[in-house]
Amino acid sequence: MRVTGTGHASMRIDTAAGSILCDPWVNPAYFASWFPFPDNSRLDWEALGDVDYLYVSHLHRDHFDAAHLKRYVSKKATVLLPEFPTSEMEDEFRELGFTRFLKTRNEEVVELDGGLKVMIQALTSPTDGPIGDSSLWVEYDGVRLLNQNDARPTDLSTFAELGHVHAHLLQFSGAIWYPMVYELPNAAKTAFGKQKRDRQFDRTWRYIDDLKADHVFPIAGPPCFLDDELWQFNDIFGDEGNIFPDQSVFLTEYAKVGGTNGIVLLPGSVSEITTTGATTTHPVPVEEFFANKVAHLEEMRERKRPIIEAEKASWRHPEVDVLKELKRRVEPLLDESIYLAKGVGGPVRFDLVGYDGDSIESIVVDFPEKQVRPYADEKVRYRFRTERALVEHLLHIGEVDWVNSLFLSCRFSAARIGQYNEFVYAFFKCLSTERLQYAEGWYDEHERAVDAEDITIGDWVVQRRCPHLKADLSRFGIVDGDQLTCQLHGWRFDLPSGRCLTSVGHKVRAHRVGEDPPAAS
Repeated sequence: MRVTGTGHASMRIDTAAGSILCDPWVNPAYFASWFPFPDNSRLDWEALGDVDYLYVSHLHRDHFDAAHLKRYVSKKATVLLPEFPTSEMEDEFRELGFTRFLKTRNEEVVELDGGLKVMIQALTSPTDGPIGDSSLWVEYDGVRLLNQNDARPTDLSTFAELGHVHAHLLQFSGAIWYPMVYELPNAAKTAFGKQKRDRQFDRTWRYIDDLKADHVFPIAGPPCFLDDELWQFNDIFGDEGNIFPDQSVFLTEYAKVGGTNGIVLLPGSVSEITTTGATTTHPVPVEEFFANKVAHLEEMRERKRPIIEAEKASWRHPEVDVLKELKRRVEPLLDESIYLAKGVGGPVRFDLVGYDGDSIESIVVDFPEKQVRPYADEKVRYRFRTERALVEHLLHIGEVDWVNSLFLSCRFSAARIGQYNEFVYAFFKCLSTERLQYAEGWYDEHERAVDAEDITIGDWVVQRRCPHLKADLSRFGIVDGDQLTCQLHGWRFDLPSGRCLTSVGHKVRAHRVGEDPPAAS
């Protein structure tokens, strides 16, 4: 089995029975904030796109690059579709001209022509990608590969049960806006960032240890930030709180925990994987490339500057009455929302900075009152500050997912009262009736579900499933004193009270070993 690195989470898998192109991303994403690093735009995409099968894990725009898919990927390719709860992915592929689809069933192995086998595990909670994420397992001639990309399954036993995996490709770096955009003192940002960076690596080590593959390939990150306004987010300043460590940092950290089987794929690297080993060739030496990272970024910044400026010029739509359009689009969704509105539990404020850089229009999405209105000097649960032009553009194009557009762009600042609230971001990911109905149904089902099974961790008896997204705490739970941490997403709980220390709306059932459990409330 041959794996060719094509940048970020993208790769081409070649076997004698057929080829699969995965997650090709080349064009800038999220308001021209994210670019693939290392740069993959100079690869021979005409050749790389001439494949038998196409797999895109989910609809994040650093995985689903519509312009690139339309131009470079053969429309004769069969699209391997994860079993997602909505038809959005298939609909988007059809709009791009793809007509051949294999609609897989979750966690069912499919044998394709020539003995090539694939299985897709679809994750379908509202917090997985844009309503769904997935991983691809491939087997040919006894060689097995897992492309986990940036999916976060509760465990990897489903793949391990299919036989020993020889190549494990997974995310290790950050892909979010926290804590950089929060209005916090620099020392606090660094402390929170270091905590998140350590948690990212801890989760990665857990996945690697679960699968015990022969070879581990760090993929799906980090992006690079080439706009001058965002340049500081690149991990080139010695900031221990930067959440975007690159592949060379991965190898260093992996070695600290005994990892010796890591392989980096640069764009154009080729790894020949067999049941007995892997031989990898690179376009340039990996150590040399990352030693010159700053120079590579600076060269990319100058080369991509016209692209960024052209994108910026397209954002302004002064004809859009933002308040009026938000009311028209959002208030019907608020009326339909039960669980998300209750979960947010208060007003959320948007401060929109005008073209002059000084004037500000403040708009509130009032979840309890189910209305969008001008800000009225009240306390708010969350406050976001961003350019008016960005919101105009979102409304102009009818964007249904502000999380995977505006928020991932990092072109905003934020403040909040109290703990992180997942329902805020879940709602702004679901700005369509189809998405909202799915999310409401998901939360309804999980609120009614009762997890009766308990496990013992250290001196505590706790419910087996994390109340956040049902991760198995026997695998991901760590107890330190009176606190429980779920390593899958880093959520923390105070065990004596059961209270979640990371977010609102969740509570864990727990009591000390040898003591009676608390009475049900």
